[in-house]
Amino acid sequence: MDMLAMVSSLLSAQAGKVQMQVAASIMKSNADSEKSAVLTLLGAAQASLANVRAGIGGNLDVSA
Repeated sequence: MDMLAMVSSLLSAQAGKVQMQVAASIMKSNADSEKSAVLTLLGAAQASLANVRAGIGGNLDVSA
């Protein structure tokens, strides 16, 4: 194996390593944004009693 081929293969391996690091960083960022979106949707699904008049939901008979 001549010196040029060896240097070329080392540079290719280093470029591949950098590409993998960038891809991993992008995947982590995407996963974090997806997690944030899911948490937002779950929080929005919770019932809010902010717009009802006083006394609504205070007394609930669950024995039946």
